[in-house]
Amino acid sequence: MKKKKVRKRFKKSCRNFLLVILCCVLSAIAGFYIQRKKHFVNEYVDVLYDTINTEVKNEASIVMVGDALMHMPVINAHKSGGKYNFDNIFKYVGPIIEKYDLKYYNQETILGGTSLGLSGYPQFNSPQEVGDAFVKQGFNLVSLATNHTMDNYYRTNGKTITNSVNYWKKHADTVIAAGSYTSQEDRDEVIIREVNGIKYGFLSYTEQTNGISVPKSYLCNVYSKEKVKNDILKYRDKVDVLMVAMHWGEEYTNTPTSGEKEKAKYLASLGVDLIIGCHPHVIQPMTYIDNTLVVYSLGNFVSNQSGYNKQTGLMASANIVKRTYHGKTTVTIEDATAELIYTNKNDKYAIYPYSKLNNSILSGYKDYYNKFKKIMTSMSNKITVKEL
Repeated sequence: MKKKKVRKRFKKSCRNFLLVILCCVLSAIAGFYIQRKKHFVNEYVDVLYDTINTEVKNEASIVMVGDALMHMPVINAHKSGGKYNFDNIFKYVGPIIEKYDLKYYNQETILGGTSLGLSGYPQFNSPQEVGDAFVKQGFNLVSLATNHTMDNYYRTNGKTITNSVNYWKKHADTVIAAGSYTSQEDRDEVIIREVNGIKYGFLSYTEQTNGISVPKSYLCNVYSKEKVKNDILKYRDKVDVLMVAMHWGEEYTNTPTSGEKEKAKYLASLGVDLIIGCHPHVIQPMTYIDNTLVVYSLGNFVSNQSGYNKQTGLMASANIVKRTYHGKTTVTIEDATAELIYTNKNDKYAIYPYSKLNNSILSGYKDYYNKFKKIMTSMSNKITVKEL
């Protein structure tokens, strides 16, 4: 009897001992996994903290040139064997333009095409091969709202605009051509593109159409406060950067008019990031209104107009910088630069950077450069003018 009790107590002691061992083992295993989980959580928190506190930066570059004003001498200089080719225009500036992500120009004259009969001043109709040359150079932002958009509209029963719009629709995968449409539906479409992680939109307006009536408002975007406000509201919350081309001001003056300044302030107040001006056919200053970069006039890019003032234009450029930090995103237009360019009629209207000029091409070009440099920086000390 006594032996049974001893044996029973021994078994109980062994069982208790094993339970203690098992508990210790389980505790060690649990502790190990808790430590691993804690380490994983700490690592996750560290990564999350670093992510939140690390600035994410996206950048895109833009270059802007002015009016493609296609007088008949310009057109005829680029005709050979019954065909048109305007590549010669870019032989000196093409390599400069090539490096930019976004490339803007103003198609001053309507690209109705040769089938409608070509014409120059005062009512233009230009060959579509002009557009081919710009597309080949990578231009992807094109302004179509100008004072010449309605040229020859009534003579051709509207075919100039139809042909122009259809031409640009063929390039819609790579080009935003804004300001002239063949339907209200097309005009109201919100077109958003993305480059280097930056979403952008582009709009275009003109102050007037040389007194030619616009029977349907979608044919040409004629500026009004209400119209631009409604358009901008459709875009503003959907894009990182919003650009507006304005055909405005007074011809052949290097000083922005009060109307230009008033409209620029209004557009800036609506949240436009970049305002690109054309129409004066000569250059006007670049400046900032708060965070909005304003290029008041790019001047002519290519034309048959005479005189150093009208043959000098701008290649304006800037960097679009998007920064995300602590969950907040800001977009700024930085490094605004003006490079002077010159249309050389004696070289089939090739465009020369001023840095490639000499006195045999443009006598006194250094004096003109100094004059234009003062104009470009007259409204802001944040503008860089590229040196000779």
